[in-house]
Amino acid sequence: MLIVAGTLYVDPADRDAYLASCVEVIRAARSAPGCVDFAVSPDLVEPARINVYERWESEEQLLAFRGAGPSGEQAAAIRGAEVHRFVISAVEAP
Repeated sequence: MLIVAGTLYVDPADRDAYLASCVEVIRAARSAPGCVDFAVSPDLVEPARINVYERWESEEQLLAFRGAGPSGEQAAAIRGAEVHRFVISAVEAP
């Protein structure tokens, strides 16, 4: 199991447009083989921050979906990012 999680930063005035541009990617990811969850959402405190969360069954399925990454327009809008991939060896109830 893999989790990809972190934050993106965009101009606060552009955040809503950026998130709207992610809707089709989110739909595609959620229907992709191996995707357990995929979410991109605005942070409730920081107006420039976007939270990213993905959960995949395997690295191969993540990479098959990922392809070339964000569109050029989306990549240009990102002012900063701190996103990491976590390899999970076990999942337990809280």
